[in-house]
Amino acid sequence: MIMEFFSLEQMQELAQEYGYWAVFVGIALENTGIPLPGETITVIGGFLAGSGELNYWWVLFSAILGAVIGDNCGYWLGRIGGWSLFVKFARIFRLEETQLAIAKHKFNENAGKAIFFGRFVTLLRIFAGPIAGITEMNYGKFLFFNFTGATVWASVIVTLSYFVGRIVPLPELVSLIAKFGLLGLLIVGVWIGASFLIKYYQQKKSFNS
Repeated sequence: MIMEFFSLEQMQELAQEYGYWAVFVGIALENTGIPLPGETITVIGGFLAGSGELNYWWVLFSAILGAVIGDNCGYWLGRIGGWSLFVKFARIFRLEETQLAIAKHKFNENAGKAIFFGRFVTLLRIFAGPIAGITEMNYGKFLFFNFTGATVWASVIVTLSYFVGRIVPLPELVSLIAKFGLLGLLIVGVWIGASFLIKYYQQKKSFNS
């Protein structure tokens, strides 16, 4: 379970006080593999841009740069530390090894897609970078999907927050985007479960024949 270390009001105050740095640092730490509400801070940044407190393009740039650098840090931490260290670290945040194993299994099957689309999925967004390093994904391939995924993700989140935030209160906006992330996680979970069942019945059918 991802821990929210700050209330929404506290995160809004941080974004208002530190501006683009709050967006950059928040999403960078989250993408490094630390379960912090980086996406929420990015949403707040887009929301503040919509209200005229921040500049849209600088919020977008900060989010993209933070996501790219954070994922790169996560990649090399995973590459150097390996799976056992990653599991020990995740236990601090009460994340079970089974949850991490599911993400790792899915990542191994579709590494490029996992890096690109994983940004829109709760948990996968946090652990895609470290898992890429742990599985020793080709670094050039990782860089490509990391940058393109970060650009698309940040553009969607910041733009959505910028425009929708003008007509929807911040708590509702954050809740709406969080639900999309959880929906993505549910879809991935169903996909993985269906894949396991299909493989199981295929193996069973092959054994019986």
